[in-house]
Amino acid sequence: MARRNRNSIRKERIIMLASSVFVLAALTVTGVYVRNNNRAEREDYVLDFEAIEKNGTDVADNMMSAEELDTLFAEVGTDDLDYDPSFQEANSQHVENTGEEAGLRTRLSQEKENDKKDEKDEKEVTEKEDTDKEKKESAKKSESKKSEPAEKKEEDQEAGMFDETVDTAMSGDVQAEAISTTVQPDLDFQEEEGLVWPIVGDVLINYSMDRTIFFPTLEQYKYNPAIVIAAAQGETISAAADGRVTSVSYDPTIGNTVVMDLGNGYELTYGQLENITVSEGSYVNVGDGIGTVAAPTKYYSIEGTNVYFKLTKDGEPINPMSRLQ
Repeated sequence: MARRNRNSIRKERIIMLASSVFVLAALTVTGVYVRNNNRAEREDYVLDFEAIEKNGTDVADNMMSAEELDTLFAEVGTDDLDYDPSFQEANSQHVENTGEEAGLRTRLSQEKENDKKDEKDEKEVTEKEDTDKEKKESAKKSESKKSEPAEKKEEDQEAGMFDETVDTAMSGDVQAEAISTTVQPDLDFQEEEGLVWPIVGDVLINYSMDRTIFFPTLEQYKYNPAIVIAAAQGETISAAADGRVTSVSYDPTIGNTVVMDLGNGYELTYGQLENITVSEGSYVNVGDGIGTVAAPTKYYSIEGTNVYFKLTKDGEPINPMSRLQ
């Protein structure tokens, strides 16, 4: 039994050894085959510089020298070329025209000159006719003026006198308003000149920018960059200084407003207005009416009817009381 086992083990070892030898032989053959193929591919990419140099030498030997080329072209000459020296492009400035083309161009130029001459003659005839027509019309007008009756001239004189009377009968206020809107003098407000009151009334809320002040309608304390002057609805609001209207607008808080430029960076803002009589760009003299007092907005319902009056210098608010006379 033990001998059989030994024989079987020996057979297995022999079989394994034979298999290993077979595998190694197969791998060796495969490697040799691959190496030979790679070597053949590399040899295909190798440049044979000796062959290239040899071919270049052969080409150089077969090429003609410069002297031989000159001799060849000298023998051929320029007569055998396919180029026609007399041919030139149509857009060239040196086109040589044949006899027929030259004759055609001459006829065309003569026809153009004749057409220009005919147009000139027609223009001269037309101008002469127009001049004669104008002379005849002017002569007719002069004759009609001479034949006008004397009564017509008297009527014209009376009409002119009536127009002058109408001009002189214009009211002083209308003339002053026309002058104020047409004449635009330079604005030059000075602090020492001061301001006049836009309306007579008590100050309901004073200017206050250093501390807050109480607003009854809003029931809160706020800064106030203007003064609020008591007034009756419908009263006329006058300009506090000479100025030019720069803005006419509506503000929800102070109602209809008018802003005027006084010059030197000073501006006046009037609020709570209605029936405004000025427009943007118009010049207003001190004391001129700019509108009437309107009903107060909802933000001033407790304070009552008033005029909002604000003064600024370069956009910064100033106490109007310090400038009012």
